[in-house]
Amino acid sequence: MRHFLTLMDFTKEEILTIINDAIELKANPKKLLNDKTLAMIFEKNSTRTRMAFELAITELGGKAIFLNSNDLQLSRGEPIKDTARVIGSMVDFVMMRVKSHDSLIEFAKYSKAPVINALSELYHPTQILGDILTIKEWDKEKENNVKIAFVGDCNNVCNSWLIASAILGYEMSIAIPKNYTINTQVWDFVKKRSEISGAKISLFHNKFDALKNKDVVVTDTWISMGQENEKESKIKDFADFIIDDNAMKQANNDAILLHCLPAYRGFEVSEMVFEKYSKVIFEEAINRLYVVKALLCFLNKNS
Repeated sequence: MRHFLTLMDFTKEEILTIINDAIELKANPKKLLNDKTLAMIFEKNSTRTRMAFELAITELGGKAIFLNSNDLQLSRGEPIKDTARVIGSMVDFVMMRVKSHDSLIEFAKYSKAPVINALSELYHPTQILGDILTIKEWDKEKENNVKIAFVGDCNNVCNSWLIASAILGYEMSIAIPKNYTINTQVWDFVKKRSEISGAKISLFHNKFDALKNKDVVVTDTWISMGQENEKESKIKDFADFIIDDNAMKQANNDAILLHCLPAYRGFEVSEMVFEKYSKVIFEEAINRLYVVKALLCFLNKNS
């Protein structure tokens, strides 16, 4: 059984297959999953993720069932493994947007259907698939390499981009405050995989150093869902990490800016810069639909 919990579990060839299939499905829509059912379990709010998954399975010929965790017996203490054995036996796919990655691991252990991570506190792999598709469409991959900088919090998007870069052999730099650290499991994986792929991963504590000569700039909210009580301290910690005009000038002249959304102008990105790159940012958001289509088809074929 193949699940999609983290990009760590996928090879370079498999990731690129999903991206190439997404390109094909975007150009030539097909109903490849007729009568298939996707269960969507949400513990956190969602706009783009819910739209992408529900539209993806529908346009592929299947149907989606939206399940708010508060409406399930999980909210009354039913063990995850019991819920997984029921839902995972009645549908063809399960996507979960969860507070704890451990919930995904436990659910996948007992589910007979492939489980997809639609966001956990550690990883956001479908977002990175959409980003890679956007990078290819905007012609920012040169000789199988992407020069990318991530500036901001070492969160699930940062983790997933580090993993993807290490697998795909990209040149990536990240800029985070000195008192922040990358997840140990992620960093160990990145170092080992980079030795195989030839990826060049650099860590900085100054955004200008990270942004030099980059073709792609990525940022994300400083305050992830569930961290609202850390808002004041994070705003202080990340005051020098806003992507503004001066920051973008350090990247290459034709660099693009990517953002997971929602964007909080005046914090991780300035209003002017966000609007300047809004076309690519919203195309990035829409591309989640096509990579999810490709991912569902991949899991249907390989599970």
